[in-house]
Amino acid sequence: MLVVGLTGGMASGKSVVSKTLRELGLPIIDADLIAREMVRPNEIGYREIVDYFGKKILNPDQTINRRRLAKIIFSDSKERERLNSILHPKIVKKIKKRILNFKEKGEKIVIVDAALLIEAGQLPLVDELIVVTVSPKIQVRRLAQRDHLTEKEARERIATQMPLSEKAKLADYIIDNSSSVKKTIKRTKEVYNRLRLTIAGKKE
Repeated sequence: MLVVGLTGGMASGKSVVSKTLRELGLPIIDADLIAREMVRPNEIGYREIVDYFGKKILNPDQTINRRRLAKIIFSDSKERERLNSILHPKIVKKIKKRILNFKEKGEKIVIVDAALLIEAGQLPLVDELIVVTVSPKIQVRRLAQRDHLTEKEARERIATQMPLSEKAKLADYIIDNSSSVKKTIKRTKEVYNRLRLTIAGKKE
């Protein structure tokens, strides 16, 4: 089975690529979705986060206010590291379990969709790597619009991740999402076909 990492940066357009690969029939292990599951009330991640950050991060219904938590962790690197230390080991454990499950099912290709795959030191989890890139100006503008931030706030948040130009150096495949969604989908389909050929080559 070919395990393919899919990564990028905030507002780089990774979700478009992930959605396209899913529509093409590939199973997706979504690290962000796993993280969301872990921070639901009474889950182990939720309890540890609330114990550390306090009830000030909670909504009236006791769910975690992601926007409030984001404001804390993006303004203090130590707080961000603490959150990562709570969640990352648990997320990696679940990813490994799901990879094994897909292998047992006989899947030929599985996508691990994780924004912090490289930063978390989990590159050895995957056989090949897709990096979704976008020009810095477009990335800042898209993030500011999406998360209702000022351009300064957007730049500061983007700066907490490894630059896309550095991630691209580690990529087996690069998908540039600086242009239209149509072009991004077209390039994603090209990468999909290359992955299929890789699997076919392994069989020979």
